Amino acid sequence: MDGNEEGPLMDKRAAGQETVTTALEDNLRAIDIPPRPLIIDRIRDEMMQGDPCLRRVGQLISADVGLAAGLIKTAGSPSFGLRTRVRSVADALMLLGLDVTSRAVAAISLRRAFPNSGHYVRFWDASARIAALSGWLAQEVSLPGLPAADAYTFGLFRDCGIVILLRRLPTYMQTLARANGDTGRSFTAVERAEHPTDHAVVGGLMAVDWWLPEEICQAIRHHHDRAALASFPPDLPTLSRRLIAVSQTAEHLLQQLSGASRTQEWAKLGEVCLPLLGIDEEDLRQMHPGATAIIQTAD
Repeated sequence: MDGNEEGPLMDKRAAGQETVTTALEDNLRAIDIPPRPLIIDRIRDEMMQGDPCLRRVGQLISADVGLAAGLIKTAGSPSFGLRTRVRSVADALMLLGLDVTSRAVAAISLRRAFPNSGHYVRFWDASARIAALSGWLAQEVSLPGLPAADAYTFGLFRDCGIVILLRRLPTYMQTLARANGDTGRSFTAVERAEHPTDHAVVGGLMAVDWWLPEEICQAIRHHHDRAALASFPPDLPTLSRRLIAVSQTAEHLLQQLSGASRTQEWAKLGEVCLPLLGIDEEDLRQMHPGATAIIQTAD
């Protein structure tokens, strides 16, 4: 290919990428998705450098006392699986690395991104417990390529689209109740029957905009999709399928052990999730004491 041919091709690719970016931005504005925190941009900028400076990132994080405390607490929690005590932002950065630190910062920033959402306390509490159980469960099943940090991050972001739609759509609370109780249709099919979108699509858009890894974004987009979980050959990356399985199993454990509000999702997805984690119902029962301890300490 000579230079005259390559130039127009590059122009077309750039134009195509610009179109995708513009469409994403339009969707984000239309649905009122919270903007990406500036700290995530700054960490990403540092990651793109040839020789990233952990000290500079540590200074950026430490400038926000709440964020710094949250990072230390998150990195030191059982859900992240670190065996070394984390005493400072510098410790967290050294142990987690920039990539995982960026995800942890996104997770900590998630609830902050929804001002005046205190009346969703039960939702946030359930998400925190599902995330904590997901990180812990990833360590328990110990599958290659299933990091506890990814499981934790996915557990927090998985249902963020619900809060966005609750804020955006006046009748969505009623839709949510119907979706939780429907024994036949998928959760997202109930949503789409009553609204122009569903929380998996909205949450997936937010994850893309917040620069979460592609596998986490795909898992959010398809976490109620039994066909995508069960397809062979797989339609989704292995990590995406396992993230969905681990969070769904974590939610099932939470409902079993705490009496949290029940849904019909385990009946629809459980028999697909357990094989993806290499466990069965008896293995799950053996995990009850450990899961109970995690639930009691998660917040």
